[in-house]
Amino acid sequence: MLRRSLLVTAGLGVAGPALLAACAAPRVRTASHSTVDATDLALLNRLTWGVDTAALAALNRLSRRDYLQAQLHPDAGARLPAGAQAQIDASPLRQKPMLASVAEMAQSRRDADGLADDNAKKAAQQAYQQAMNRLSRDAATEMLLRALYSPHQLQEQLSWFWFNHFNVHQYKSNLRAMVGDYQDQLRSRALGKFRGLLIASATHAAMIRYLDNEQNAANRINENFAREVMELHTLGVDGGYSQKDVQELARVLTGLGLNFSDNSPKLKPAQQALYVRQGATEFNPARHDAGEKLVLGVKVPAGGGWDEVIAQLTRLARHPSTARHISTKLAVCFAADVPLPALVDRMSRAFAASDGDIAVTLQAMFDAPEFAPSLARKFKDPVHYVVSAVRLAYDGRPILNTAPMLGWLNRLGEGPYNRQTPDGYPMTEAAWSGSGQMGTRFEIARVIGSGSAGLFRPEGANAVDAPAFPQLSNAPYHAVLAPTLGERTRAALDGAASPQEWNALLLSSPEFMFR
Repeated sequence: MLRRSLLVTAGLGVAGPALLAACAAPRVRTASHSTVDATDLALLNRLTWGVDTAALAALNRLSRRDYLQAQLHPDAGARLPAGAQAQIDASPLRQKPMLASVAEMAQSRRDADGLADDNAKKAAQQAYQQAMNRLSRDAATEMLLRALYSPHQLQEQLSWFWFNHFNVHQYKSNLRAMVGDYQDQLRSRALGKFRGLLIASATHAAMIRYLDNEQNAANRINENFAREVMELHTLGVDGGYSQKDVQELARVLTGLGLNFSDNSPKLKPAQQALYVRQGATEFNPARHDAGEKLVLGVKVPAGGGWDEVIAQLTRLARHPSTARHISTKLAVCFAADVPLPALVDRMSRAFAASDGDIAVTLQAMFDAPEFAPSLARKFKDPVHYVVSAVRLAYDGRPILNTAPMLGWLNRLGEGPYNRQTPDGYPMTEAAWSGSGQMGTRFEIARVIGSGSAGLFRPEGANAVDAPAFPQLSNAPYHAVLAPTLGERTRAALDGAASPQEWNALLLSSPEFMFR
């Protein structure tokens, strides 16, 4: 019965029904949420990782405008619910800084490689790989816990967005020991100025290593990082730069590398004043091309050093092509796969006028007349699907084990930090709506709906997951969900043979695939 109902529901069509966008939409009164309606639900599903009762209650306490302002300007002192925050605070990732973790892992690898006995060496190398995997898994766990429980849902969505925009792949070299700190740096700037995001990314050890800039030196130019900074991070592929500009920016970026040791390079007296060290990031003037350069038609004076790097990144952050490129990517993520030109124009103007302020740019998007009709029409990528399903089904109960969620995301092809290429995961429906993808989503829906996912028992435990059983049909906000469901979906739900089947059908419905 379940499989037949899933297939019937899956055949309802690929486009979810548009939820009411007008502020005059009729409101539904429930025991917990006295004035929520379909418009609230649509807005929350776009501003958050997925609706739950906490989000509905927060919106109900505020006007829509005030709720949006709270999301755009989050309280830096707010914490997650106690159970989720305790897991993050206890994480090994939080017990030492990135530099110490990298050094510890490097020593562990040297010790393993130096063993003479082949069996001992193999065991030590496996232990090293497991420890590295644990570091990236802890970072991914924190990302999921914040997505599930943070009251600052827009900030958490943007944290994911910016990591994807400034993508690095965890399995290159020792990046698994760096992705947690890299993620933190982007999260803390997610709603600030784009210039800060760009500089934080470009000068972080994870990005420098991922795009090979530690190999970029005077008379031995490596253009990899410079090309991606222009093509992906700032101007866009049609942003008006040339191959010569890439070469010149690569010269600017020479000397920007890494140093995980306690030692500084031996430099000539004239170079010592130009040396910069920030954590693992090092600007070594002995490796820098100090000559005059010409980037995007503007001369870069000789001898600029670190300040030259920061100045050229700032120029790129403030370029008109960057305003359009970043506004387009934000609109693709938060509005439509092919955003209307008028929407991108409004956002680009706001970006430029505010010196790249992301909150101001998003405000322009939310205020635009083109935004409201997009509600409930944006197809969920796998991360949005999985997180929204768990938020809806388990409604604030702090999970103890994110391993099932990480497994689902890897099966769906959007595992955290696992995109090999620097372009990041696509945010469009065509990338995620194939038959294989949908079949896997239906399987995940069945597991979540039955309460057998294992999210509420510690990793490796075999205890029955009894507290996890969701009963979505009895949820206090079901009255809010009901008007957003199509007739055939409601008919399929009415025919469910069990609460578990009802849950799976809802999480498999066409409407739930959109936000």
